[in-house]
Amino acid sequence: MQALKLPARRGWLWLLGGFAIFRKNPPVLTMLVVSYWMLIALVNLIPVLGALVATLCIPAFSVSLMNACRELDQGRTIGPQLLFSGFRQNLRALLMLGGVYLGATISILGVSAMADGGLLLQMMLAGKQPSETALSSGPFLAATQLALLLFTPLMMAYWYAPALAAWHGFPVSKALFFSFVACLRNWRAFLAYAVATLLFGILLPGLVLGLLAAALPDSVNLFGLLFTIPIFFVLVPTVFASFYVSYREVFVSIEADA
Repeated sequence: MQALKLPARRGWLWLLGGFAIFRKNPPVLTMLVVSYWMLIALVNLIPVLGALVATLCIPAFSVSLMNACRELDQGRTIGPQLLFSGFRQNLRALLMLGGVYLGATISILGVSAMADGGLLLQMMLAGKQPSETALSSGPFLAATQLALLLFTPLMMAYWYAPALAAWHGFPVSKALFFSFVACLRNWRAFLAYAVATLLFGILLPGLVLGLLAAALPDSVNLFGLLFTIPIFFVLVPTVFASFYVSYREVFVSIEADA
């Protein structure tokens, strides 16, 4: 495998490519994404062990959704059985990736605790909501910024790692390394992709809702609900599909390239 270096404009097109895949079977792809979220939410309800099990399983579920997107991209049909297809592909490495992500997350939150005394750590791991005063305090904001800074390389290493481990049999360390290098080589494309997702996922819908609220203040809640639900069921599967599109464009096999 080798990671190509793409121009920034390709990042803008990843979201469009994700929408093209979504259009091939909107009901089933949406059902798979919603089912994945519901399963993770239900597992998280289990005291103590729920969050641990959910985090360990996320890489395998990610591969399941990538499998569905790949099937659609190649013109094949998909069904509910694909929701657990990721658990049949190098599961040991995928569970280890979940463990690495969990350990790294706890470590990053532990480092951030030096800035705010553990407020962010308690909120993220124990669900303990800080007071309004604490949320707006300098130490909490500093801890949040520090955590975001440290999470960036973690997300780069994790972005493609599940697919590399499941589809190509990479060991955990090699999958993390290849993913990090691929993201680093394509930071311009990822920046453009982030801007496109922010624009079409948050700014434009927010603008439309704002205009509806100004024009029809008495019906803002109804219109907001009618507008938000379709956006959610279109945008979220599209974003998941765009993950696959970015993988498809960045990684090529050396044999195929030759």
